[in-house]
Amino acid sequence: MLNAVWVAVIVAAAFWVVGVCAAVYVMAKAARLMSQATGAVTTLRESQEALIERASTTIDRANEQLVKTDAITASMDEVTANMAELTGRMTALAPLARVIAGSAGSPAAKVAALAYGVNRALWMRRPAGAQRGSRPAAVRPAAARPPAPGMKALPRPAAPGWRRAALGGQRDEAAS
Repeated sequence: MLNAVWVAVIVAAAFWVVGVCAAVYVMAKAARLMSQATGAVTTLRESQEALIERASTTIDRANEQLVKTDAITASMDEVTANMAELTGRMTALAPLARVIAGSAGSPAAKVAALAYGVNRALWMRRPAGAQRGSRPAAVRPAAARPPAPGMKALPRPAAPGWRRAALGGQRDEAAS
């Protein structure tokens, strides 16, 4: 028969078994939680390394841009200095420009401009087949005569359809 001591022992053993089962269940859950935490920490560490690498790359690019900005700033300082020098020179030339501008409307300047325009128009209207020196000297206009001794001839642009030879200085008919 069972007496009170045996009943107490059986009840204590049952509670002990239930306690051990509960402890094993809690430890299994804790082990699973620790493995998940370890995986999360590993993933976090990998993403942290990638983030640090991207931040490092961004900082390197920012440094490159700062170097370029410094170069541009130095260049702009040089441009500013050159503009200041140019402004000084232009200020020094301003009185001369006023004199030239004032004389541009003078009658002598107008006559010289008209003479140049007429001469240029006659030159442009020359026939395309006519070569320099193809007419006798008596028939040549004054503009086509060789310059007087000691005087330099002014260069004239080539007439349309003509080009200057590379070495001889003579005009050839351009290939069309």
